Amino acid sequence: MGVERAGSGRRAMSAGSTFVDWVTDGFAARFRIGPDQPAALVSFVGAGRVLADGPLSDGPDDPQPLVELTTVGHGRFPGGFRHVDSTIGARLRPVSHRMSEDGTDLWFRVVQADAATGLQVESVFRARAGVAAFRTWTEVTAEGGEHVVDFVSSFATGAFLTDSGVGVDDLELTHADNDWAAESRWRTDPLRDIGLARIDREAQHHPPRSRAVVQNRGSWSTGEALPIGVLARAGYALVWQVEHNGPWLYELGETRRHAYVLCSGPTDQEHQWTAVVRPGQPFVSVPVSVGIAGSVGGAFEVLTAQRRAFRHLREADRALPLVFNDYMNTLMGDPTTEKLLPLIDAAAEAGADLFCIDAGWYAEGHWWDTVGAWEEAASRFPTGLGAVLSHITARGMQAGLWLEPEVIGIHSPLASTLPDDAFVHHHGVRVAEHGRHLLDLRSPEARAHLDAVVDRLVGELGVTFFKMDSNTMTGPWSGAIEHARALLDWLDDVQARYPALLIENCASGAMRADFAMLSRLHMQSTSDQQDPVLYASIAAAAPAAMLPEQAGNWAYPAPSMSDDLFTLSLVNGVLGRMYLSGYLNEMSAVQRSVVASAIAAHRQVLEIVDSSVPVWPLGLPAWEDRWLSLGLRAASGDLYLSVWALPGASSLVSLPLGSLGRTGADVTVEAVFPTALGPWSVSWDGASGELHIDHGGATPTARMFRVRSQEADAGR
Repeated sequence: MGVERAGSGRRAMSAGSTFVDWVTDGFAARFRIGPDQPAALVSFVGAGRVLADGPLSDGPDDPQPLVELTTVGHGRFPGGFRHVDSTIGARLRPVSHRMSEDGTDLWFRVVQADAATGLQVESVFRARAGVAAFRTWTEVTAEGGEHVVDFVSSFATGAFLTDSGVGVDDLELTHADNDWAAESRWRTDPLRDIGLARIDREAQHHPPRSRAVVQNRGSWSTGEALPIGVLARAGYALVWQVEHNGPWLYELGETRRHAYVLCSGPTDQEHQWTAVVRPGQPFVSVPVSVGIAGSVGGAFEVLTAQRRAFRHLREADRALPLVFNDYMNTLMGDPTTEKLLPLIDAAAEAGADLFCIDAGWYAEGHWWDTVGAWEEAASRFPTGLGAVLSHITARGMQAGLWLEPEVIGIHSPLASTLPDDAFVHHHGVRVAEHGRHLLDLRSPEARAHLDAVVDRLVGELGVTFFKMDSNTMTGPWSGAIEHARALLDWLDDVQARYPALLIENCASGAMRADFAMLSRLHMQSTSDQQDPVLYASIAAAAPAAMLPEQAGNWAYPAPSMSDDLFTLSLVNGVLGRMYLSGYLNEMSAVQRSVVASAIAAHRQVLEIVDSSVPVWPLGLPAWEDRWLSLGLRAASGDLYLSVWALPGASSLVSLPLGSLGRTGADVTVEAVFPTALGPWSVSWDGASGELHIDHGGATPTARMFRVRSQEADAGR
């Protein structure tokens, strides 16, 4: 195959063949682009690896098409529940392809057309230098007529069989269930165990109809599962992340002779979604990031780099304030001046940078189904909310407020005064869930209402931080994508108008922890979990779902806790972004000193967190694991390591650190937090690269360490 190097030398294009190679300094991708077949991604490997050709012949050996697209009137053949074998997808033929560079971005575009319908699709790939991943989506246009699209893939490939060198029997999917107070429950399953039944495809003369599907429904984009998957075997890992703040789906299955994975936003079949495409009215699918690595751990390192590469990082986001929030296991939505002032003073003395007044500041009595105006409750603040916020700033902290902007209570006066089209509708009826209506931010009136709220709270009260919550899940409806994108547009506009404003993303914890939101917001609440022991698994797993510098983990020590539980509740917050709560003002001097020690440890982590790589020496935590570990590997080589021993844990555990580059006798292990509690027994085995730990007592308990090598120290 002839290869012509592009100008920068980071990419290549084939000449005189059906293959086109897109090569960057992070990866190489091979596309089959011939005149008589749909375009396909046939190989995707890390930088320096050898690309494969994939299936070449017509018929059942054809590779998975790059795009699957169905409309009302043009479905699948054969039919079934799977989103492959679309008749339009099979008829698509390449029209053009091109590569380009635009500043830091590398682009690859493939345009295809379906002669029967006049529909055209453009597959867009976007990459950043040095990252073994790309971002991709599909744009659908029409030359004529009106077409009701009921499914379009953002990404589809079967390259993993050729690239991994194994069949479906030997591949496993790492994925995570996600639920209220039970986030990030990771597990790894063989594909044969999660839906891909083995049949005799030769005897049947048909492809299987089974599939493994992971999806989320409704406005809580991560309310059922995380939009992340890793397909792996030894030495190979393909990772993807659907980046949409609404419904989404990914699916795996087998074809006549091969297999596929595809990712999409909402569908008609699963989510009651359709889009009309006509001349001048295109449709753009949700974006998906896809990366390549040599292991599951490596896949999350790639995903971390991809998230940083595509995050809309503002100057204000570079500061990483330690937030104290009055809610969790403390005021629980019942703030008053009398209750807040002692907490504000205690938080300032502990070293918090920002104090956030959580839910209830607007409430005169029962409030759940009356919210929407977001005006202070005079009975709670005799001298005014402004006086309390001024006390926060006088104590040297930024002032924040909890806000749930997207909802209007069904008994709020605004439910009647705002126009009907300001609210989400389904089948022409205004949606009501959990005593609330959901604002449709495509409406100028809905947007004007929220702008007025933000302008008042920021402009008049001086608020510089919002904990933006979303406690009402609204189910599927046809405008899901447009509404979700309107919310993102509003958030972008708010942050452009107020460049110093920081916004925490929250939805009953992490029920909307997708990258569409996290790419533009400052931090993420990782859970509403009130039990620190159960929170440990959530905190340990959080950097798989988000950047560690965005993972807002609650640390809520209580005066009544045992020393070990008190410590564990703080360890939960040290790696990532500590989100402090608890009655600091009622703690003993010894307890306050422990909090101060945890904050000091967290300050060390903050120096490296936004350039660190998350690692899990014991593997991604499963919900029932008794020993947990999370590390952040700094650019210097230091490893900041939290370890939890939960009820039922054996006294001994060995953490394999050899794969993290830790071997030999020159490794030192330093206890960073706590420093005043009885130490664990820790020993380093340089030959095996294992850290042996004995907690030596009752559980639950936790510690945080720093693992250093002399080689890393020499490079400082």
